[in-house]
Parts: sequence; structure tokens; C-alpha cells
Amino acid sequence: MSEYKEQYTFGMDFGTSDFKFGPITCGDSPKILRNRGYFPDRDSIMMRALNQAPEIVVGDDVPLYLQSSEDLTARLVYPMRNGVIDRADSRAWRVVNEISRFGLNMFRPKSEQDFEGFYVVASLSSVSPRYMYESLFETMTAAAKDGLVKAVTVISQPFAVAIGHGVTTCVVVESGHGNTQVCPISSYPIRGALVAVNRGGGEANSITAEILKDLGYGDLAREEAFVRRVKEDLGLLPLDLKRAIKAAKDSPTKFRARFKVPGTRVEVDFAEKSWQRFLIGEYVFNPQNELFQSYMTRGMPRPKDVKIGDTVFEGMIDFGEAIVRSVERCPVELQPLLYKEILLSGGNFSWQSPERFRDFATDAATKMKALLKEKGVKGVSVKMTKNPQHSVWHGCIIYGYAVPGDYEWNWERMEGWLAVAA
Repeated sequence: MSEYKEQYTFGMDFGTSDFKFGPITCGDSPKILRNRGYFPDRDSIMMRALNQAPEIVVGDDVPLYLQSSEDLTARLVYPMRNGVIDRADSRAWRVVNEISRFGLNMFRPKSEQDFEGFYVVASLSSVSPRYMYESLFETMTAAAKDGLVKAVTVISQPFAVAIGHGVTTCVVVESGHGNTQVCPISSYPIRGALVAVNRGGGEANSITAEILKDLGYGDLAREEAFVRRVKEDLGLLPLDLKRAIKAAKDSPTKFRARFKVPGTRVEVDFAEKSWQRFLIGEYVFNPQNELFQSYMTRGMPRPKDVKIGDTVFEGMIDFGEAIVRSVERCPVELQPLLYKEILLSGGNFSWQSPERFRDFATDAATKMKALLKEKGVKGVSVKMTKNPQHSVWHGCIIYGYAVPGDYEWNWERMEGWLAVAA
């Protein structure tokens, strides 16, 4: 059994923006695709004439079918926008089904003599309701009919991060595109202390789009993929926003933000407004700064409190306060231990601190320490996971290899393997 799982344990991390997947043989580098699906207009004359439009497209072929910018909203589906899919959202579940099978087929062994299907470990948001587990099991059961899956289990993303780093007592802050989960762990996730924040990399995209509009790039601001590239290339996370803005205004040439799309004539230049690049990172960590009020007044969506199932996702809370609230829902004697091991995971924490801006732009761990210090919490240890974008997937692989193959799924404990192979 262990020899088989050494080859065929398969991790799937359904992030709000990216889908990370691959077998244990990938080492530390899973495959990454945008967690989305495109539904082409199959009734168009061109598509009917060529007879080549599938019902749904996932993976790297999506750009080949994209049509007008206005068309994207209706046809491009990101199923995990808030980490939770409505039970009746058939198109979102269709994307999950298609992208799962796409990933499994990519690594299907050429020689199937000894292949009985993958041991799939899928990771979902910690706030995912039971029906999402059930629906994912149905997807894997269908894939098993094609010989792709032998057994499947599902774990929460924060738990996967803790497993991947071999720690049993910690606070995991997992931040993706759509939301952020703050989850204390003491052997198991402490669900009663979970704090969910309705804010992630998508909010950095939102403020980037508003900045682009103000600079005269309104057409480009409607293209989400382009906005994301500008955010990742130009956005900075300030240690102290007021101080960083003053420095950028005093030395606009030093902080100038320019971006050109390779292979095109498309270019943006923040010019004398380059100080706004610091707003991009700050808005994710702390949207309460008064500088953001003007954007909200002019129509930028304010991060709202939303209730999904039994969980309230708070919109405007800063990340430091979210950690404090989560830890203080735990027993007092446990709290010091939790503060000593705070793990940051997810692509939303991959902020760079270029050497030339080192005195003003910082990384996520340093920023989080500063926010906690403002709340009166000192002596904390905040660490970035080794590969924040891959840490959930890495934990899935370790968990899948460690759990015995004969340990059956238990709905009360929400753990174990569900055998789906015929």
C-alpha cells in the first residue's frame, strides 16, 4: 500500500483563484491553473461552422476562446469566489468537475498495468458546508468510472498548511483571492475560533482597477487578468502607509511605477501618482484607512460582511484584529502558544520587498507583526510558509501518504478515505 501511494497520492487545492494539483511525484512544484471555466457561445456562426466549440473550456486553452470583454462576466466562471459554492450553482460545479478531471488526466500514467486510480486528497475552505464534500465525492466517484480515482478524502486548507509544516499548535492564516481564513489549530482545527474575512487578493485587484481608471486606463481596468498582472508587478505593501506615501511623493522618479505587457503595445504608467502603488497592499491588510473612503464614495465596492451558511465573513476588519479575535476565542492557557506560531499561507501573502524600497515596502510577515503590535500583542512569531502558494497542496500530499489506506471515511470526524473505485 505504501509503495503504491508513493506514486499515486494526488493533491488538489481548490483555491479561490488558482487550482493547484498533481501527484506526490511532483516534488515541491504542483501544476497551477486558473480555477475557472469558460462557456463559449456555441451558437455563433463561426463556432458552428468550424464545429469545434466545446461546452466548457478549462486550463491553458481558455484564452483561445475568449470573446469580447463584455462577454467575460457572463461566460467566465470562477467557482470558488468565496470558497463556497451554492448547492444549486450547476455551472460552478461543472467547472469543478471539468477541472478535476483535467488535472487527473494530465497525470494519468501512460502505462496503466499497475494503476488502480489515484488516492486523491482535495482541500477546501474551512467554511465549506457538508454538501460541498458530498458534491466533490460525487465528482470523484464519476472520475473513478474512468479509472482515475481509487479513493478520496477532503481536508480544510488551514489544516493542510499545519500538516505540511509539521506543527500541531499554531494559527494558520490562509489568504487567497476571495477570502482569508484565520484558524487556530491544536491537534485539530478549532472551528469555534475560526474568523473568516471577506477579503483577499480580489480586493487588491479592486483597488488596482480603481487606480487604473483614475489614471485614464478605464478599458484595461475591465480585464481582470490584466489588472492582476499590474497588481503583481507594481503593487507594494507598506510597513507604514503614511510614511511610504510621503517618500514616494518626495521622490516620484525613484518610486515610478510602469508596466508593459510583453508582445503588445499595452503600457501603463502611474507617473507622478506612483505613490498609489502602496495603496494596493495596504487595502488588503487594512482597508479602514481614510484614504480609501474616496474610492468607496465613487463606487468601489466596500468589503462587506456576508453570511455564508453559519459563518459570517467580516469585510472591514484588519488582519491583525482578525488574528486577535480568533486567538481570544481559545482557552487562555493556549493563547500564548498560538501567538508563538502564526503561519501565513496563500498567494495573497506573496508580497515582495524590492531592495531599493526596503525602508518603505515590506513582506507580509513583517506587516502582520506590525498590525499585532498596534493591538498590544508583543513577542509573537509570524512566519511565511516556504512556498505560500503551494503550502496547502504540499500538506495534502503529506496527509494522503500518512493516512492508512484502510482508514474509512467517517462523517462525524470528517476524515478517512472514501473508496470510490469499482
